[in-house]
Amino acid sequence: MTFDQLRQSYLSRLNAAAPVAQGKFVEKRNALALLKAILRSGDRVCMEGDNQKQADFFAREMVKLDPAEINHLHMTQSTLILNEQLDLFRFGIADRLDFAYCGPQAKALYQLAAERKVRIGAIHTYLELYGRYFVDLYPHVAILVAEACDDQGNIYTGNNTEDSPIIAEATRFKMGVVIVQVKQRKTTLPRVDIPASWVDFIVVTEENYHLQPLFTRNPGNITNQQVLMAMMTLKGIYQPYHVTALNHGLGYATVAIELLLPTYGAELGLKGNIATHWVLNPHPTLIPAIEAGFVQHIYSFGGEPGMDDYVAARPDVFAVGPDGAMRSNRCYAHVAGLYAIDAFTGATLQMDRFGNSSTAIRGMITGFGGAPNLGGTPPGRRHNTDATSAAGVMREEVFRGRKLVIQITPTRSEKKNIPVFVEELDAQALYRDGVFREPPVMIAGDQVTHIVTEEGIAFLDKCPDVETRQKAVAAVAGDTPVGHTVNASTRDALRIAGMVQTPEDLKLDPAMATVDRLPAHSLEDLVKVSGGLYRIPAGFKG
Repeated sequence: MTFDQLRQSYLSRLNAAAPVAQGKFVEKRNALALLKAILRSGDRVCMEGDNQKQADFFAREMVKLDPAEINHLHMTQSTLILNEQLDLFRFGIADRLDFAYCGPQAKALYQLAAERKVRIGAIHTYLELYGRYFVDLYPHVAILVAEACDDQGNIYTGNNTEDSPIIAEATRFKMGVVIVQVKQRKTTLPRVDIPASWVDFIVVTEENYHLQPLFTRNPGNITNQQVLMAMMTLKGIYQPYHVTALNHGLGYATVAIELLLPTYGAELGLKGNIATHWVLNPHPTLIPAIEAGFVQHIYSFGGEPGMDDYVAARPDVFAVGPDGAMRSNRCYAHVAGLYAIDAFTGATLQMDRFGNSSTAIRGMITGFGGAPNLGGTPPGRRHNTDATSAAGVMREEVFRGRKLVIQITPTRSEKKNIPVFVEELDAQALYRDGVFREPPVMIAGDQVTHIVTEEGIAFLDKCPDVETRQKAVAAVAGDTPVGHTVNASTRDALRIAGMVQTPEDLKLDPAMATVDRLPAHSLEDLVKVSGGLYRIPAGFKG
């Protein structure tokens, strides 16, 4: 029995690539030849693929492969953003996928899955996928992207480290080949994020790589309804539960919360008492709260285009090293989000009567990103805060704290007027159709502590049983199939019991919940508040 087949495979790939390489370095014009030399049909390939930065040069080279020569690739990457990443499946080069997020390509991925051109193993949370990189999904080939390298092959990732070191380690120490697409070659680096010994080949492109301002939102697009939900969240949840450490998901309602901190939050006397510590990308919409002294600390999953200078000028807030640039790490941030925060506030596309939610719906497979990880209480957590104690319960004579998991959503989508609350998730149909091995639920209802809609707040953490929880969900579901299952008397009983609160209960006048309360109404306003340090990404509209 042999025990070095992976090593022999690794060495054979290096030998095959040697004619196109000068040590670790391969010229751009030979990138396709490099891929042909190192790839084998059936390989597991991680082509970075983070939330924001993409190995776009190699994505364009990968689709030039001949599917008659290289096929049945199994892509294991956290996100799919680029058209070329989907073309691999369209062209028959790849046919299996394990991923976490696919926002911009959600409709295209659904179509490919419906046509059976891609077999989806699972929609993972980021931390789950990273874990599998070290167990059963270790890549045979990893293709990374970075800011710069030096002559020895050390890698510098700058503000957008994200997944890169995790992928490199999982691949290199299982005899996989590590390739890095870098923007430039330098004599010295500000710091080393990936050591040269973990890197096999480098292609210097002398061009920018794809970097998406994923978490940037234009304050001018926030609606009055989102302001109302944000105000309810601040007054009805963050204040009484004393939420100090938290994460916000994508969405304009959470952005509204961030912008309201120095205005409505100040009115409530919340400065220094809530939202002081964050696990979050450098959201431009947090600039007013940072400048007003609300935010003390932010550890980031990744960078955000346009925020580099601002972050460097605020080293007390961000994780900035002696080199003056921020260090992000998606894996570490998710560990922090799993164990070290009080609350996760996010959104969804659909929610059923139990509070189960999903962003995999008919016509779209968006993926879950970090929500299942951030949006749940890990059984191993052993420390409690004011917030987790307030949401906790006694079970089997033991007190169990609970992370606040807040789903903030209108009852019907504001753009298309489609019900968010449905009797059955589309995820169930996707399962029955054979697209998934089980219904792809993003956050299970028993993990959700609060639902915030324009109708009010459902305090699911206070519900003693599943039946009561269903009634509380319905009480804030408005004019939807779920909302129609509860009557006014039941809703009033839940309000009296403190399991539902309406704007009226919170002494909030919806007519006063307007965008006029926001300290910024455009990206240009954020530039001014930052003292000119924030730079709007070229071509970005919000």
